[in-house]
This record gives sequence, structure tokens and C-alpha cells, in this order.
Amino acid sequence: MTTRTIRARDRPVFGVDVQSGDVRGDDPSYALVILDPVDAEDPDAADIDVDFDGPVARVTRDVVSFRKLCRLIDDREPLYVATDNAYELAADKNDLVGFLRSLPDGTRLVQVTGAERPEPLSRVASRHGIPYGKEPMKEAEAAARLAAANVGHEVTAFTDETRVKVSRGRSTGKGGWSQDRYTRRIHGNVRKRTRQVQSKLRETNLDFERDVTEKYGGYANAVFTVEARPEEIPVSNSRAGDVRVEVERERRDGIEYEPLVKRRDRVIVGIDPGTTTAAAVVGLDGTVHALYSSRTADTADVTEWIIEQGRPIIVAADVEPMPETVEKFRRSFDAAGWRPTTDLPVDEKLHRTREASYANDHERDALAAALYAYDDHEDQFERIAAKTPPRLDREAVIAGVVAGEASVEAVIADLSEDDGDRDDGDGDDADEADPTEPERTEEEETIRRLRERVDRLESHAESLEEDLTERDERVAELESELEEAKREERIEARTRRAVSRLERETDRLERERDEARERVEALERKVETLKELWRLDHSNFGDVAEGRGLASVKVVEQFTLDAIEAADEAYGLVDGDVVYLRDASGAGRRTAERLAETGPRAVIRDGNLSEVADQVLFDHDVPVVPVDAVPVREVDELAVAEEAALDAALDDWENRAERRRTAEKQEHLDRIISEHRAGRTLPETEE
Repeated sequence: MTTRTIRARDRPVFGVDVQSGDVRGDDPSYALVILDPVDAEDPDAADIDVDFDGPVARVTRDVVSFRKLCRLIDDREPLYVATDNAYELAADKNDLVGFLRSLPDGTRLVQVTGAERPEPLSRVASRHGIPYGKEPMKEAEAAARLAAANVGHEVTAFTDETRVKVSRGRSTGKGGWSQDRYTRRIHGNVRKRTRQVQSKLRETNLDFERDVTEKYGGYANAVFTVEARPEEIPVSNSRAGDVRVEVERERRDGIEYEPLVKRRDRVIVGIDPGTTTAAAVVGLDGTVHALYSSRTADTADVTEWIIEQGRPIIVAADVEPMPETVEKFRRSFDAAGWRPTTDLPVDEKLHRTREASYANDHERDALAAALYAYDDHEDQFERIAAKTPPRLDREAVIAGVVAGEASVEAVIADLSEDDGDRDDGDGDDADEADPTEPERTEEEETIRRLRERVDRLESHAESLEEDLTERDERVAELESELEEAKREERIEARTRRAVSRLERETDRLERERDEARERVEALERKVETLKELWRLDHSNFGDVAEGRGLASVKVVEQFTLDAIEAADEAYGLVDGDVVYLRDASGAGRRTAERLAETGPRAVIRDGNLSEVADQVLFDHDVPVVPVDAVPVREVDELAVAEEAALDAALDDWENRAERRRTAEKQEHLDRIISEHRAGRTLPETEE
């Protein structure tokens, strides 16, 4: 790691390793190393830690809890949080996703030991010349320095797309006098804020898509899908008044590992020389990477562009023989050449490039040359890949076979030997000849080298077998986790679909409810108008029932003075009315007398009368019949009863009243006789 590497950064780098405990247990503690960039002109540079390469960073070491670590990350917003294993900071995948979501914008979690199949930290540190120790603090420092040197993979659960949602910050409520105005205001403010967000996104030249849900008076919500990370978007989470803005990165299907520095892959290059020079770059899987054309560029410009795209192993032309300009490009890259047996026809070029987008015919010709070169070598690439061991770079083997014109076995052996030499570390000292040894013949020297190679390969094979056993166990564990993760993802997907379906159904029902409310309100207004017109046309209830076998009934809500007065004011109580007491209980003498004064033809009761009220009405010859005997039909203030049922009930009441009068007279006579007898007996007793 160079001084310039650290100084080029303006934000710290955190290195983290578990000091004690376990993230799956209680209260784990972490060794934390913070690298702060320092300039050589800094007056405090002499007082800080000094690396082998000069003063590069102020180093802070501490042991912190997980809570304090998260707080420091929020406060300092480091460029990287580096560790040798991301799952030292999370118990499982869901926890890891939550931790990644909690990181500040611009802070990345880096696993310095590789992607899904990480290497030991000691090996990675040794390969990059970073000091390493087994203590947690030294491992944390090694992780920080590796990340500062752009070694490792970013751990991510999110894409580079961000969702910005503008929605209501308040509920529209359940109704009221000002419900419509209140709802219009909220939806209008959401629409206003949506336009502001859209304007900011356009000002920063960000690509986005907008999905709006329109509602009464404006928008209920608007969702922007932006092709950028949250830190690149000029909008943040906020909630003000009626509007809420939420910024959230789009979630990937799982956890992914992306290298901090993307390597330059091997590629196939097609070139079409001439007044306009064009070049096309195609990957070893047939994917079109880039196209280029220029009338003014010289050979150096084209070469520089190709170098930026990758490392060519094949340079192709679309004509036979290969033009001298294309041959110069091939020699400069030390690549293999390809040309057709005859010049490629235009119709074949058009057919082969039909799925690609190009700006002119020159780019089309260059792309056709690259694609035909890929077609010619595709089977060879597959054979080489099948023979390449998993530990070796497949593209490096293909490059050695195609461009280096060597056999697959020879390239694999050379690459394996190179790996063994790098693992030895002190191989240069071992190769130095001992001055006391006799000079070996060429054959003996060859035998010695072969024996050393055999020893290295045997040692390497043993190491690979151990690694293979560990990886088999790890693969089984990961397969189990993968099945569980797939099951959870399926459940989440079904849940998301169900939620979306229910949300759509809810929106539909809300719209239908609002429409139904509006229809009900309109109908209620019509009914009120019809009622008023009906009252004007039928001021006398008796007119309605006349000639239809019905008797008009006037309803009194309760057998109380207030209810009788209210009914009298509403539609008048006159002699000969049929009165319906909706609740006949609880009346006293005065209330009964007030009702009797109106001279009703009959009283229909619902409930039982008090004895006092019953006696008063009986004394005034007011018939009282139960509602069960005379059913009452009501429409608002209008009520009617069948005349036949009423007459039958009155006849029954007359019969009962006659019997009651007879019983009362008999009781009265019995009382007089008893009193008379008591009067005659009293004087005899006194004598």
C-alpha cells in the first residue's frame, strides 16, 4: 500500500474483527482500527504511526461494542468498513441485509478475503505485502489496510437503482363537514412535492421512471425509480405536513460480492481500418462490450481505447487478406489473428449483427469480424474451460492457448507452477547455487528442478485436498442455507404478490365506496326533497289512508309529556286520532290525562302501561290495544295500520272493557255491602 493510496482518500477506513463473544450470542466486542488520511505537510504527521512506506494514515485502535461500532459508523461515515468475514457483523442473511441498509450513503462493507469462497486473511495480506498478526487488533488493521488499497469485494444486497416515493403524510380521515376540501389539500400537496422532486432529478441529469396514482384533487402517491445510488440523488427522507418522502435502494434477490477494482478481462477485438477507423470489443462469452469509431483518431488513440476495454487475445478483420493496419494492432497486443477465408458479405454481416446497436457501417463491419471470430473459437473455448481446474483463471488459460499457441496442459502446468512459486515466498534464495557444490550437468539440473517441482506439487495437492474437504463441508452448509433462503424468498415473493393484490383490491373498493357515498348523498337529497313535496301535498294523514282499508297512525316516541307535545307540534293531535306509543312504559297520571285530553280513537302501545296510566285512560274510555294485535307500518313520520285489524282490536277491547266495568261495579257493590254490614255490627257491639 502506497502513501498516495491513503492520501487520495478524504474519508476514513474502518477495519473490524471480533475481539470476544459471537454475533449470534450476547454483547460481542470488536477490535476496531480506523485509518484517517493524513498529508505529509500535516504538522501532526510526525506524531502519528509510521508505515513501511512513510506516514500515510493516523491509526486509531479501540475495542468497542456492536452498538458503539454502529454509532461510530453513523458519525464518521467511513469510505469502507472492512472485515475478513461479513458474517462477523451479522447472525444471518436477514441481519446482514439490515446492517447494509443501516450504513450511511457512500459507506461500503468490504470483505477483503474474497467473495463467496474467501481465502485466509494471512494469505491475502502476505500477497499484498500487508503486516499480519493473529491477534484480533492486528487482523482488523490488516483488513483496513487491504481495503484502503482497494483489495477485496464489496458486500451488497442492493442494486444501483433507488426508489423515491412521495406519498401522503396524513390520513384523509373518516369524514366531516370539510372532508372534501381536506382531501383535496393533501392530494394537491403530494402533487406539488412530486413535481419538485421530478424537477430536481432532471436538473441532475438522472435517468428515472415515474409511476403516479392519481386521486381526488391531485396524487395519492408517486414512485420514482432512479438509476443512481441514494448519495447521488438530490432528495432525502423527509416528512413535512401533508407529504412524506422515502428514499430506498432496490433490493437484490440475495447477497452479492462485487470487486472493488474490476480487472481487465480478456476480449476479442474486431477492427475495420480506413478513413473512419472502427473497433468492436466482444467478451469470451460472445457478449458485445463496446463499439468505437472515429475519423480523426490515430493508432495510439484506438490502442488506448482498446486497452481500456480489456486485454485482446484475438484481433479480427472482415476481409481476406488481413489489412496491414489490423496486423499492426495484432502484433502490438501479441494476440492471435483471425480473418475469414473470403471477404464477409454485407448480408451476412447484417444478419450476424442484427441484435446489436451500432452507429455506422464501419462499426457494423468491426463488430461482425469480432463476432465471427468468436463463433470460430467458441468450441475451443468450451473445451479449454472444461479442462481448466477450478483454482485457475479460465480466461488466462484460454489466452495462453489461443494467443500463446501452447497446449492446454502446458499452460495449466505453467500457471500452477507460478502459483507454487508465489506460495514459496523465499524461492529466489532457494534457487541460488551453493558455491561449495560441484557443478551439475544439464541433465542433473533438470532432474533437480523436476524433483523440486514434484515436491511442490505434492505439497500443493495435499493442501488442495484439505481445502477441498473444508469446501465440501462449506458447500453442504451453503446449500442448506440456500434452500432455506430460497424458501424464504418464495414466501416473501408470495407475500409481496398478495400484498400488491390486496392493495389493488383496497384501492378499487375505496373508489367504489367513494362513488357509493356520492350516490347515497345524492339520493338522500332527492328523498328529502320528495318528503317535503309529499308533506305539502298530504298535510292531512287521513287523506292518505282514505279508501285503502288503512287507518292513519300518529307516532309518539315515548309516553311522556315532552314526546306528546313534540308530536302535537309536528303534526297535531286531534279528536279521533289513532296514536302509536313506541315506548308505553313509565307514564304517570298527568301524562295519561294529557293524552286523554286529545280524545284519541285508540292508543296502540308497544310495552306495558303503568297501572295509573292504564286506569286513567280506561276511565276516559280511551281504548288501548297492543301493537301485536294491530301491526303498524312506518315510513318516516307517516304510519298506517290496517282498518280491519284495528276494528277487531277495538271490539276485543270493548269486550274486555265491559267485563272490567262489570267487575269494578261488582267490586264496588261488594265494598258497599261490606261497609254497610260493618256499620250495623258496630252498634250491637257497643251495647
